[in-house]
Amino acid sequence: MEVSAKLRFARITPQKMRLVANLAKGLPVDKAGYQLKFSQKKGGLLLSKLLDSAVANAREKGGIDVDNLYVKNVFVDAGPIMKRFMPRAMGRATQILKRTSHVTLILDEAR
Repeated sequence: MEVSAKLRFARITPQKMRLVANLAKGLPVDKAGYQLKFSQKKGGLLLSKLLDSAVANAREKGGIDVDNLYVKNVFVDAGPIMKRFMPRAMGRATQILKRTSHVTLILDEAR
């Protein structure tokens, strides 16, 4: 039985988040947790919290053995982009794009 958790509007670029998300894909929940917690990237901390939330969702749902869960899939999609301007020389300005991510984490029971 699948259990999912979502993180929306995370202030990290999807490209950086996908680097960390691919580390956890296919791993059992406990090993994925270690992998993410000891990752030295910002996305590791965010995904670690999301993994804890998904495990809590599995406990609440009932009828699921939490020790038998693994990360089935992680989707990282682009969220809205905040546009800011940086002043430059001679009265010009350049655009800065502050990207956000939507992350969906799906857990499933190992067979």
